[in-house]
Amino acid sequence: MTSWLPKERKMMRNIAHEMNEQIANYIRGKFIEMLVVGIVTYIVFLVFGLKYAELLALLVGLSVLIPYIGAAAVTVPVVLVAFYQYGTQSEFVYVVIAYLVVQALDGNVLVPLLFSEAVNLHPLAIIVAVLFFGGIWGFWGIFFAIPLATLVKAIINAWPDQQQLA
Repeated sequence: MTSWLPKERKMMRNIAHEMNEQIANYIRGKFIEMLVVGIVTYIVFLVFGLKYAELLALLVGLSVLIPYIGAAAVTVPVVLVAFYQYGTQSEFVYVVIAYLVVQALDGNVLVPLLFSEAVNLHPLAIIVAVLFFGGIWGFWGIFFAIPLATLVKAIINAWPDQQQLA
């Protein structure tokens, strides 16, 4: 199969090497995000005395694997537990607001800052990638937005410029 490929594959090797590094950084970043969101959520739930705080925080931490959709899915059990525990009291509203604040900070602050550092992309580029690839491919575009953005960046970095061609 390699006989079909061009003899000079320097650009492909550069892209593959950079993507290998960036995917490893992305996985590390996701793990850190899961830990941070899970721990912060656990502390918030403990402050409010919410039952099953450990299990709910674990679910919230794992939910960040699927950007935006995971958070929306885990909102249901969090709201249900809070409602059954507090009813329509003000504590219910406070727990839900605190949970939504954690989710908003994760999606709009932590993810762009953490992954801009991890995969060496500007935070705005990450937000644009999520919107662009999500708009094109829906759920799967959102799920793979950051790896796809790093692939585009790796291709741009490896692409020969006019000085190299001359």
